[in-house]
Parts: sequence; C-alpha cells; structure tokens
Amino acid sequence: MSQEIAKLEIEGKIIELPVITGSEGEKALDIKSLRAETGYITLDNGFVNTGSCTSAITFLDGEKGILRYRGYPIEQIAKGSNFLEVAYLLNFGKLPNKKEFNFFEEKVTSFATLPEGITKIIDQYPLDAHPMGVMSAVTSSLSAFYPEFLDAPLDNVQRERVIAQLMAQVKIIAAYFYRRTIGKSAHRSHPSLGYSKDFLNMMFFEEGKEVDEAVGHALDVLFMLHADHEQNCSASTVRVIGSSQANVFAAIAGGIDALWGQLHGGANQRVLEMLEEIQKAGGDHKKFIAKAKDKNDSFRLMGFGHRVYKNFDPRATIIKEQCDIILEKLNVQDPLLDIARGLEEEARSDEYFVKRNLYPNVDFYSGIIYKALGIPTNMFTVMFVLGRLPGWLAQWKEMREDVAAKIARPRQIYTGERLRDYVPMKDRK
Repeated sequence: MSQEIAKLEIEGKIIELPVITGSEGEKALDIKSLRAETGYITLDNGFVNTGSCTSAITFLDGEKGILRYRGYPIEQIAKGSNFLEVAYLLNFGKLPNKKEFNFFEEKVTSFATLPEGITKIIDQYPLDAHPMGVMSAVTSSLSAFYPEFLDAPLDNVQRERVIAQLMAQVKIIAAYFYRRTIGKSAHRSHPSLGYSKDFLNMMFFEEGKEVDEAVGHALDVLFMLHADHEQNCSASTVRVIGSSQANVFAAIAGGIDALWGQLHGGANQRVLEMLEEIQKAGGDHKKFIAKAKDKNDSFRLMGFGHRVYKNFDPRATIIKEQCDIILEKLNVQDPLLDIARGLEEEARSDEYFVKRNLYPNVDFYSGIIYKALGIPTNMFTVMFVLGRLPGWLAQWKEMREDVAAKIARPRQIYTGERLRDYVPMKDRK
C-alpha cells in the first residue's frame, strides 16, 4: 500500500513528508527529516499542535466531546467499572477477567504499608507545608527504599510490580500527611474496602463511623473520570522525564509537580477560591455572573468551559450526577455550595454562556465534591494526583516499552544577541 505524502515547498525545494493516520482518522505530518533536509524546524508555542508520540491509551476528540480509554467510552466506564479495573485497563490494554483482576488487586494490597523511613520523612515536614510539595518529594524518596527499580529498563514483572506499588502507596502518603496536619494518628489501609472507600477511611476514620457506600462509589467514579487525558502537561512531563531512563518514582514525582500548577491540576482549587471570593463580597452570585460577562471586568468565572472540549465535556454530566448523590447523602449545609448551585443554574440558562459553550466542567464539580467531603482546599490537587496516577503510569509504561522512543529534546528558535566579544569588567561602562 502506498503511503500518503504531503508536499512542502521551502526556498524552491519540494520536501515530501509522510502522513501518519491514527486509528480514529486523525492525521499528522511526520517531520523528523525536515531539519536534516532543509535546516528548518517547526515552531509551536506550548506544543499545542504537536504530536510528541503515538499512543494507544486514550482517545480524545474535543470538538465532538469524546473521551475513550483503550476504545471504551468514558460513559460506559463510569457506569460499569471501578477505579482499580480502570488502572488495569490503562496499563495493560484490556479489561481484566476475574482472575486477572484478583491478581492485580492482591498485588496492590501487598503494598498497603509504607516503609518506616518514608513515614519518618513525612513526619519532618511542617504541618503547614503544601501537600503537593510533600507528595512530590516523598514519591521521589520511594526510590531510596526500592533500589531494584532504579536500573533501566525494567522487565515486565518489575513494571507490573511498581505500578501496583505506586497505586497503593501514593494514596497512603496523602492520607498519612493529612492525618498528621490535623493532629491525628495515621489510620492503616484496609484495601478490602475498595480503593476510594479505603482512602476516605484512612483520611477521616473515627471509631464507630463508616464511609457511606454511595459516597465511596461516587469518589471512585470521580477518580475514573480523571484517570487519563491524553498528552496533557503532566502526562507529557512524565514521558519527558521517563525518556531519559530516569526511574519511575522520579517520573511520577515530575508529573505531580506539573499537575500542581494553577493552569493544570490547580483549577478545582481556584473554583473554591472563587466561591469564597463571592461569599466575602456578600454571596450575590448574579452580580458575579454579570462581572464575568463584562469584557472590561478582570473577574473570571472558574470551572466553566474547557480548553480541549469545545462543545461539552463528557465527564461533566457524569460527575454532576455523582456530585448530586454526595450532597444528598451527606446533607451538607454550606453557603459556598449554595453559591455554586446558583452559578451553575444561571450559567446553564444564560444565553451568553450557552452560546459560548461555557458549561460547568469537571473541575467545577470536583471542587464541590471535595468541599462536601471535608477535604481541605489545599488538598484538592492531591485528589487529582490519585485519580491521574494510573494514566501517568500507563504513559510511562507505554513510552518505556516503545523501542523507537528517544530522549525528549525539543529545539528552539534563538532570539538573543548575536556574536559579540567579552568585555573585562574594568572596561565596562
């Protein structure tokens, strides 16, 4: 079969560039020979139109509102699956049968404790340390306690083991540090409760109280919705770090750091900060709706619209259902949640927002859920870490298994000073 070719004319020379077609019909130009043949490179600020790799993990179509994990629609995943099964799917490419799932679950369960040295490290952090800094540093520190994972490349058994290990231990790190900040002793992991219910139990354990089954399931769904999202900033960071054959703990720690940014994982935290701003100003959400529509006003309505999804976010409808379940189950009375409901109702009916597809997105609802659960605002992005972890691991695993993968090394267009001579300090004006 003949390969489709695109032709590019540069300085009178015709260059032929192979066209790569994905399984869903998306197309890309293979430009790896461009610089060698012409001396030119491409310039794409933020890599927003650059494919850094091929991947079989997640398909995303922002114009049509499609999100699929390994071909399975997110709507079906959220309805029928659970978070650990999604972790298996993303990392091993198939839905597990009962035997495969039980083996994976047992492997995760086998890492239901932290090395004593890790808990001692966590104990050294100030109580007011930002949890994301702790998560990144402690995840990287795991490398000191598991030196067998430092030699690259890992074999299949080692990869499977470290994936299970991080799925188990990262959530324990988060819960351990939180309990310490509120002056309570750590509560051990009980994996038999299920991933999300176990996490909530470690966070909020009180004698005689149990985590509501529906609440645990709702959080599980939320984690599934966040599990992977193609080549976003943090996933790309994991791949870039992993491309140097740095150990997996360093790669995941880098993903955590990238997610920490307000333009990425910090978005749900900004939603709550916006609600608090509205509350301090009197709680009149309609006033802030008007401010958001005023092009001369600097106020921005956080948690509405999406950079990738141009019409609707397929995760938003699912997460809204879970949000409603949690609010009903917990019967939380909070003025911030009342403001959030008001904003949602206004935006969904206001022509300005409807016309511009400024719908409440997954960050809007996840912030409300975390607030209702009693999770402090500075830990919202940590929750995102737990959800995104299996996707980062899958991206790392896929990249390491690709024999053609190269160390990431973007080019640049230099815009600084041209050649000039060094001037000794005594001669400088």
